[in-house]
Amino acid sequence: MNQVPVPVCIRLVLLLCVASSFPPPAAAAPDAGTVASEESDGLRVRSGYLDAKFSLTHPALLFLGVDSLGGGKVGHDVLSADAGTTVAYSVAHSVTGSGAIVSYSAGAPSRSVPDWTFEATARGLRLTSIWTAAGHPAPLTLSFDTHRCYSTLLGVFNGKGDIALPAVLHLPGFGTLRLSCGGLPDAALGYASGAGWIKVTLPAASQFNRSVEYRWDVTTVCPEVAAAEGDPRLDGFRRNWLNIFQLNPNRRLLSNNTNSDSCGFCYYEYADIAMQTPALAGDLHALDMVRQSLELVLGGTKTYGMPGYGDFPEESSDTFPSLLIAAFDYAEGRRDRPWLQRNYPGLRSWADRMLATDRDGDGLIKYVATGNSGSWPEGLPKVRPSNWWDTIGFGHEDAYANALAYRALGGMRQMAAELGRTDDAARYGAAERKLHDAYFPAFFDPSTGVMAGWRSADGQRHDYYFLFVSGIAIVYGLVPEDRAAGIMDRLWDEMKRVGYSNFRLGLPGDLIPIARKDYAHKDPRYGGGLREDNTDAFQVYENGGASACFAYFTIAALDRVGRHGRADQILLPILDAFEKREFEGSGPNHLTNDWRKWDGTSEGYEGFLVDNYYTLLAVPGRGEPRSPAHE
Repeated sequence: MNQVPVPVCIRLVLLLCVASSFPPPAAAAPDAGTVASEESDGLRVRSGYLDAKFSLTHPALLFLGVDSLGGGKVGHDVLSADAGTTVAYSVAHSVTGSGAIVSYSAGAPSRSVPDWTFEATARGLRLTSIWTAAGHPAPLTLSFDTHRCYSTLLGVFNGKGDIALPAVLHLPGFGTLRLSCGGLPDAALGYASGAGWIKVTLPAASQFNRSVEYRWDVTTVCPEVAAAEGDPRLDGFRRNWLNIFQLNPNRRLLSNNTNSDSCGFCYYEYADIAMQTPALAGDLHALDMVRQSLELVLGGTKTYGMPGYGDFPEESSDTFPSLLIAAFDYAEGRRDRPWLQRNYPGLRSWADRMLATDRDGDGLIKYVATGNSGSWPEGLPKVRPSNWWDTIGFGHEDAYANALAYRALGGMRQMAAELGRTDDAARYGAAERKLHDAYFPAFFDPSTGVMAGWRSADGQRHDYYFLFVSGIAIVYGLVPEDRAAGIMDRLWDEMKRVGYSNFRLGLPGDLIPIARKDYAHKDPRYGGGLREDNTDAFQVYENGGASACFAYFTIAALDRVGRHGRADQILLPILDAFEKREFEGSGPNHLTNDWRKWDGTSEGYEGFLVDNYYTLLAVPGRGEPRSPAHE
């Protein structure tokens, strides 16, 4: 199954690699770059990959810093403050040739067999628990401060809601730890999240499993890219490739972040990155997290964008396309025909419900909101617009969602053919061709020379120089080849005309203010101004605010039409901003950095929004980025 059309870089066959884990301590040679030292409150081990401090009073990590690239970027602690304990422990410690060891025994005096032993080496931790008749170790819980780093545990949930091992602990901006376990059948870690924290719990040894060893190995997980090892401009790509994956343990779904919503219309982004992600650990793949999220939605779990979750009378126009693309990516990427066979009826239902929205039979999917200018009421919208950009008045025939639908129909055609369902394959193929033929005439705006955002029920096109709309249409092959370059040149010229050039902030979704009559959420906090032209709220949130969200489509479209220097003028500053963690956390105004005004003022609210990191999909397969140059 090779779905067409898809972005150029998704079609490339890549050699994928993962940095090797550090060998077990017994085989480790002394590392000249590893320094162990005793401090007033703990024993610390530092290397270019790791900075870990163990408590000398009770089993606890007091500091954890990681740099997957070994560059010494380890001085940032990702942990919450240690809560301490009321249990007294006897503690012994020693410095080894490759790190340090600390052992903990509850009570006094110290026993010959401790409850827990912590060991740090240059590239990893070993946390060992032993049960004896005299010592019954307690579980170990580590708390991570998501204000310091939006840490997430990545893996597959078991029936109890724990994460099965092997798994990975990903630290955006810093890197990844691969987690494995010996001595505990069906090993799994407790995983919980709340506002500002996640907690990871390591079960202790018991009388049934008397010795349990957890290994945390510093690693890098990303596709292989030419010259990446020696090009510091790609460090932001290598450290952050996994940033798009955040598992919310409260929902057991891939989500905006560990304590936020799960949006079905984002699932294709997760799946596209997962398709190019090497194995996370053992036989665990990123696509397995996509599969588990899809299965929950197929089973009835609601996501934002669906009726019953947010103000949507029917599924947003991009929800079913996104879910179907993700399902194709999973079935293709994992070669899981039995899964496809079992779940095809549900996928078919999604596809048919998507097609049923074409109420006038012109080939384009539609949304219940008309999208007519002036149709959006004052106050909070009672009905949300038709796609991810849920404060802008997208409605009726949505250019972005129809591009996704085109790609989804291609995937359904191929999945049906894979299962020998020839009638379905022919039906979806015909719908795919009909949408393709209707698309460009419906959305191309001859007055501006670019693609409009939506065509409302009254037949009007609504065009605010949406960068991502023209981008996705070109990348997915919905624009005639002889028109694509001209569209991207027109957008580039308009970007220069309006004065947007600070690409490390990402890109605005639209280059000119969205008139109040076309803005659905009229709260000034979210881009809805008081003036009719909405210039008083321009650059706030989705009304022209800058973000890396959806910047991928502009970069990929520029590359597709041969404007490589322009593509790199956007991409390279974003990668540098990722490396410096500039899309995380809050600004001085206490709003968050996932959205900005063009002067850099923070205007976001998530604190960490995974969609920003879909931009990284622009890197694989492009070879070594060029030095930015004007064209």
